[in-house]
Amino acid sequence: MNTTQYSATPGDLGGRRILLVEDEEMIASVVRGYLAQAGFLVDIAADGFTALHLAKTHSPDLIILDRMLPGLDGAEVCRRIRETMDTPIILLTALATEDDRILGLEMGADDYVTKPFSPRELVLRVKSVMRRSIKEFSPEPPVELAGFALNPSARIITSDGRPLVLTVREFDLLAFFLRRPHQVFSREQLIRGVWGWDFGDLSTVTVHVRRVREKIERDPTKPELLKTVWGVGYRFDAGVADPSTAAASAPDVS
Repeated sequence: MNTTQYSATPGDLGGRRILLVEDEEMIASVVRGYLAQAGFLVDIAADGFTALHLAKTHSPDLIILDRMLPGLDGAEVCRRIRETMDTPIILLTALATEDDRILGLEMGADDYVTKPFSPRELVLRVKSVMRRSIKEFSPEPPVELAGFALNPSARIITSDGRPLVLTVREFDLLAFFLRRPHQVFSREQLIRGVWGWDFGDLSTVTVHVRRVREKIERDPTKPELLKTVWGVGYRFDAGVADPSTAAASAPDVS
């Protein structure tokens, strides 16, 4: 088993625990150094099976997961973690094709960073995802809409009284739409409004919309709530017809 724990002086989000899963020793060492400097506690695993063990026993606040690992690849590790945990996951990938990146997102990753990457950029992504995952008081009011109830301070969304099991980004995306029913948003607007990015791979939005539909729609292939507006983006109708925008809807193609 390959695992090492490091600590650092407190800083922004200091003391939070990160599991770094990376089999290239040099990359792991550099990333660990930047994360420790930012105040995080870092556990390192060099293979997929060790990663699963540490995720279970160490209860990390966030996982940085390399896509290509010996023994068990990162996508499968991500899938298995998602079966029991909603811990935020950032995927590191050297695979350049869109299909490879989408596969990681569909397995449950909240974000991904493409190799080669800047360690500073990775730390910023870690902080962004982690802040959204922390259940702290939020000044934003609760929302109740068409059987959905959003509690921002507890980061809980229920549907007809049943808590939805959502990853960090899934929660953020659905909460964004619940606060803005019957409004159409492009994928570029969602990247900025939900992810906080000025630019990014728009397929990230497409995959997360698909994942949210799987959790809220009676038939995700024929969405009644989170609809595609052809040539524009997406709109949340909350199960209530809106005559002013109904003509803009089109069959879902994402």
